[in-house]
Amino acid sequence: MKPLKPVLILAAILIALSFTIPTLLVLPAQNGNISGKLNEEKPVAKKKKVKHQTTKEVAVFRTQTEKIEKLPLEEYVIGVVASEMPAKFELEALKAQALAARTFVVSHLLNASGDDNIPKGADVSDTVSYQVYKNKDELKKLWGKDYKWKYQKVAEAVKETEGEILTYDKKPITAQFFSTSNGYTENAEDYWKNQIPYLKSVKSPWDSDSPEFISQKALSISDFEQRLGVSIGSQSDIGTIISRTSGKKVASVKIGGKEFTGREIREKLGLRSTDFSWVRKGDSIIVTTKGFGHGVGMSQYGANGMAKEGKNYQDIVNHYYQGIAITQVNQFFDKKLAMK
Repeated sequence: MKPLKPVLILAAILIALSFTIPTLLVLPAQNGNISGKLNEEKPVAKKKKVKHQTTKEVAVFRTQTEKIEKLPLEEYVIGVVASEMPAKFELEALKAQALAARTFVVSHLLNASGDDNIPKGADVSDTVSYQVYKNKDELKKLWGKDYKWKYQKVAEAVKETEGEILTYDKKPITAQFFSTSNGYTENAEDYWKNQIPYLKSVKSPWDSDSPEFISQKALSISDFEQRLGVSIGSQSDIGTIISRTSGKKVASVKIGGKEFTGREIREKLGLRSTDFSWVRKGDSIIVTTKGFGHGVGMSQYGANGMAKEGKNYQDIVNHYYQGIAITQVNQFFDKKLAMK
């Protein structure tokens, strides 16, 4: 055999080194100290948002069918908000209404001692005696082709406030609300006589945009006299307003020698509010009212006006309910169970 040429020997050595050198670079000597390594950062687990789900049920007496309908609390709140406030209102206003509706029923559930006006086993009815409630089928008939977007909007407002109620001194409040003010809400004691610290008169200038802000009603002279038990004869001056409330509504008025509270006049004449005035025209009394409702607590049109200005639901409820806090409802149900 002929000896290999020097060029071929050199080529063979280079090929062998091409396999050996990378291995020497990658694999350190077993007896040597490792001075560093390639680390891999572990992905940070995302914190899950804690959802305060409420599983409490509400038993609603349906006045049309005379049956009791049981449903989860949050579903009940959707049915109330959809029935009590226009779905076209701003989302933040609907959220404020959701808090008021949830607070109202939770307070009732915690403190109810039985009601002779509803059957045993029912918590509330579906009327204004408690809160107006309609289920999905009823809302479909009411809203027609607008059902889908309206229901989704109301459900969103309820979902984003799930489990939240309004409290004062660590107790659920009496979350009164009404349609439209005369520009001011009313002190609780000026309408119901009982003073409630969080139900105080506040300004509500947004209500002037409400279609319910001013209303007129005509009564015959005889009807006016019969309802109030007075005789006004042919006189042009019909009564005198003696005093007004902090909310600029009629506190007391004197008619035909008799004195009435503003609330008495409203109820006897079937007026929309206690901010009223009237004039005589021929054989009729034309009564003009400002606002719609008792005027205590949250004005719904006021809430919508605040939302249009960019206020959120927390701003709204803190304006209409003075000194309150927003609290999770489960702690109240848990506490009640623990006491049993």
